[in-house]
Amino acid sequence: MTASTIKLGVNIDHVATIRQARGTTYPSPREAALLCERAGAHGITVHLREDRRHIQDADVFELKEALRIPLNLEMACVREIIEIALRVRPAEVCMVPERREELTTEGGLDVVGQRDAVFEAVRELGEAGIAVSLFVEADPQQLEACRESSAPYVELHTGRYCETEGAERDRELQRLIHGAEYAHRIGLKVNAGHGIHLSNIDGILRIPHLDTLNIGHSIVARAVLVGMEAAVKEMLSAMARYGEGGS
Repeated sequence: MTASTIKLGVNIDHVATIRQARGTTYPSPREAALLCERAGAHGITVHLREDRRHIQDADVFELKEALRIPLNLEMACVREIIEIALRVRPAEVCMVPERREELTTEGGLDVVGQRDAVFEAVRELGEAGIAVSLFVEADPQQLEACRESSAPYVELHTGRYCETEGAERDRELQRLIHGAEYAHRIGLKVNAGHGIHLSNIDGILRIPHLDTLNIGHSIVARAVLVGMEAAVKEMLSAMARYGEGGS
């Protein structure tokens, strides 16, 4: 793998989680996002969930107005959130699966099984000038469906790699590497995210053809101890090793 750069999108959902825990007006997702921007983040990601457990509608509009770097809106493929995305016009949306009882997104979007709904959403959002990414497993069948949808990006779900150890982690890494290679070969741009932190990122950096890593919980958690700008800079420093070696 030749030397290359990779972008960092910081997911600030859990800044809003802290705010919602007490129903206060602080901490401010907008302020957190601007600190990330100042620290060198390439984009900001928020997930407007149907149950509004953290990010609220007003946050999304406020972030779109305040940021100079791109806003990436994670969202379920449901009419209500699609309508909000069309009003906000973020630079990018990432469609993800969503279950109300889950703590966090648990797997990739089933593009094959939801073909009609996903394809229509991709068309509608694309016609509004919004780049669409589909959050999927590194599975050739799902990746082929993503290509057929005309979405320009996929985001590979790295959760299983990040949550396992030993031989199982090695297998998951190879699956991600092969998935990225396949996605690139069929013309998709490749992002990745979920569960990434400073202690497991070295393996992630072996995945070829990556455009952006979207990382949230670990950066917000680290920011509690060292501050948001320092946490973002630590992650950017770790990501600077991308392309130095690996597969």
